[in-house]
Amino acid sequence: MAERAQYEELARQLSAVGAVKRDMGRILPPDCPTGSAAVLTLLGRHGDMRMSKLAELLSVDMSVTSRHVAHVAARGWIERHPDPADKRSRILRLTPAGLEQLDELSLRTTHLLAERLSDWTDDEVGQLIRLMTRLRDSFGDCRSAPPRHASATAAPVFEETTRTPAST
Repeated sequence: MAERAQYEELARQLSAVGAVKRDMGRILPPDCPTGSAAVLTLLGRHGDMRMSKLAELLSVDMSVTSRHVAHVAARGWIERHPDPADKRSRILRLTPAGLEQLDELSLRTTHLLAERLSDWTDDEVGQLIRLMTRLRDSFGDCRSAPPRHASATAAPVFEETTRTPAST
């Protein structure tokens, strides 16, 4: 098992990932802020869904989700259709324009990563992917369950956290 100092350093390094995410946010088109990009990304990854499912995946409340959805719908990137199972609910679906926007976001992100990691070997990039995937798997679905190894006496690593929609 790793030493406490290693976990403390890991916590610092994970905090610094915010700088990477902010840099990735700077390359987004002006009419597609991070919340809108997250909506498009999740619909592209998971397919059509209800707004409640999207809010859960974004880890934000329905009012925030509604604003993001209104923004992407106003640009013609998604459609809202009545849910056949519950006419009060809406099913969100990417449009062809939304798929084009999602492709553009993917190109921009891929280009940025290729540029910033140009001095990394293919093996190093692969190792980073494997380790980040493993880290994520170790935490499970943080939206719906408490940490698997939570201790009532464990001190929190961060005093304040902020939620940002990830291009999960």
